[in-house]
Amino acid sequence: MNQARFLMSRQFLNKVINKAIILVVVICFCSCKQDVVISKHEAVSLVDYVNPLMGTDSSFELSNGNTYPAIAMPWGMNFWTPMTSKMGDGWTYNYDDNKIRGIKQTHQPSPWINDYAAFSLMPVTGALKFQEDERASWFSHKSEVVKPHYYSVYLADYDVVAEVSPAERAAHFKFTFPESRSAYILLDAFFKGSMVKIIPEERKIIGYCRNNNGGVPDNFHNYFVAEFDKDFEITHTWSDEWTLLEDSLESMGDHVGAVIGFQTKRGEAVHVKVASSFISHEQAHINLTREIGTDSFEQTRAKAKNAWEAELGRIRIEDDNIDNIRTFYSCLYRVLLFPRKLYEFNGNNEMVHYSPYNGEVLPGYMFTDNGFWDTFRAVFPFFNMMYPELNAQIMKGLENTYKESGWLPEWASPGHRDCMIGSNSSPIIADAFLKGIDLNDTDLLLEAMVKNATTSEGRPLANGKVIKSVGREGVEYYNTLGYVPYDVGIHENAARTLEYAFADFTIARMAEKLGKSELAETFYKRSMNYKHLFDPSTKWMRGKNKDGSFQSPFNPLKWGDAFTEGNSIHYTWSVFHDIQGLIDLMGGKEAFVDRLDSVFTMPPHFDHSYYGFTIHEIREMQIMNMGNYAHGNQPIQHMIYLYNYANASYKAQEKIRKVLTKLYAPTPDGYCGDEDNGQTSAWYVFSSLGFYPVTPGVDQYVIGSPLFKKATIHLENGNTFEILAPDNNRKNYYIDAMQLNSKAYNKRYLDFDAIQKGGKLYFKMDDKPNINAEKEAEAPYSLSQTINKN
Repeated sequence: MNQARFLMSRQFLNKVINKAIILVVVICFCSCKQDVVISKHEAVSLVDYVNPLMGTDSSFELSNGNTYPAIAMPWGMNFWTPMTSKMGDGWTYNYDDNKIRGIKQTHQPSPWINDYAAFSLMPVTGALKFQEDERASWFSHKSEVVKPHYYSVYLADYDVVAEVSPAERAAHFKFTFPESRSAYILLDAFFKGSMVKIIPEERKIIGYCRNNNGGVPDNFHNYFVAEFDKDFEITHTWSDEWTLLEDSLESMGDHVGAVIGFQTKRGEAVHVKVASSFISHEQAHINLTREIGTDSFEQTRAKAKNAWEAELGRIRIEDDNIDNIRTFYSCLYRVLLFPRKLYEFNGNNEMVHYSPYNGEVLPGYMFTDNGFWDTFRAVFPFFNMMYPELNAQIMKGLENTYKESGWLPEWASPGHRDCMIGSNSSPIIADAFLKGIDLNDTDLLLEAMVKNATTSEGRPLANGKVIKSVGREGVEYYNTLGYVPYDVGIHENAARTLEYAFADFTIARMAEKLGKSELAETFYKRSMNYKHLFDPSTKWMRGKNKDGSFQSPFNPLKWGDAFTEGNSIHYTWSVFHDIQGLIDLMGGKEAFVDRLDSVFTMPPHFDHSYYGFTIHEIREMQIMNMGNYAHGNQPIQHMIYLYNYANASYKAQEKIRKVLTKLYAPTPDGYCGDEDNGQTSAWYVFSSLGFYPVTPGVDQYVIGSPLFKKATIHLENGNTFEILAPDNNRKNYYIDAMQLNSKAYNKRYLDFDAIQKGGKLYFKMDDKPNINAEKEAEAPYSLSQTINKN
């Protein structure tokens, strides 16, 4: 009996040991496999790191991104997105909503600008429901798949799975139905003018939609064609006021739509190939044939995925923090969406575009849906670094905009829109030129930039009113007094002055390189106009009256008024081109650093009296527990990097890491304010790599603190630039030392050419700052230093 117990216990022990060995092997295998996934990207496609839902948990009162899931090609003419909100609502997809009304073609760059040329498709079964409130179906994020190249959702009320994959000007839908004697697909052409025509013998619906929120000529249309792979047994349309027109084939009015119906078997897939054109129905057919043609849904999906893999793969991240990798690629996806292509290729494969400025069909490039007030800061510098060929095309589009409207765009969607301030087309053009981008007509673009800086006469109109965002509002005051006065009825005057001064600097830089010395000298002098607004008594930028006195009473915490979506504490740092000059005004580097520190240490107090309520940008600042630092809006996003100009880069390093890891996440609430056409994402992309373009128009990036152990940048010229920080972790965010191409490097900036030539930038990271290295470090560019040297 004892022997039997011994044998039994020994057998039991052997089993335990064997299971333990298997468990260890499994754990090791899984651990190794996870390492490969995170570091080498061999098991997971890069698109699988992207979360297009990042930023969709937003509202009018609080923005966590104000994004929607854009199912699109990079810079595609058309995007597609599920609709949880009503037609015309700028917040088209809200993460917390639980019903979908359709999947729509969208061109919306921002909820504040809203959409244009939108229409939607929606499958239903059972009793026909076509009104948007009635047809909305329950759904769950658990049965939703959202990728840049593919969207799928289970519409529970109809037992239908809806899928879509995009092309640049087309899309491929797949609707998988249950067994039903009454299955329908609705095409809603939306309000503000639309037409539909059903052609049963061709299994086709054609039509147009005209909805917009401004920025279009009178002849604006979005022509669409939808081709089905199943015969129609039912054809209805509807007309205005949701009036159903049974057994009809055509409808035209303010708001019309089409209904086609048939019987389906369980699991039957009905495919719809859709394309559109801003030129004609014929061009829409050409777009559909060229971009999808006879491709299956799986082929369309694979092509879209491959397009995204190619672009995302230009930067390869290796690290052991998968959430940071997900955030990086989710942000990179956003950077690669706008501006959108507004050009098409006709039957002769000639590039043409419908002009949103004069309504004509003309040859050449056209891009749109971009607010330069946001994107001049980091998006276009990113294009210059990574996509010089694309940016050359965008510059040609700007030439065409100037030819067709007489002005450069500042906020286009699709034509000129009266939104934001500044003259930020100038930094975008000048930075491209100075970075070696091939401009088709340099003289024409310089002419356009100088026109912006010279006159406000003859600007385009919208509803009989001048579009004040075009050109420079108050430019005559600015050129005479050196600033836009506070007391002459021009809102946001101090912000305008500061942004005009920087734009003047970029014009000067471009003119200087072109050998136009007199023009350069004029604009270099004007670029110093920022000094007129610096108040020595408060050490903040302040609005100034026409008579030269500062406006009073003054509260640096007051949002709006003299500033744009910010206050003096945010805008004082908007001297991108002459930080040393600002340091001198503040009394030296120590005083400058103290003033930077104060932004983070003061309470998040604010004065919202100019608006009459707490705008979302204020609320986003208030709740972040970072003092008055308002990363959720653009004016202050470069500010942290300014510590580098005052021998205190370690303070930049610690704060950059905090922003990267606290204010961003690959989640629906993953931003800390409006994402804005890629700008807030571009800040993350640059900053996580370890540098940032503080001064567009200068060939330097200011050093920050890299987030990853390794990043490999594959440049368009074929070179590779590697960023190595093997000691990087949650605690090691201070730079102890740097090497560039195996040589010691102690500059606080990185040259554009150093990246373009390829090489290796090595960071030795530590958990303690290397304060001694600060004394020897070379500061980034400032105009005052250049003048003093000369």
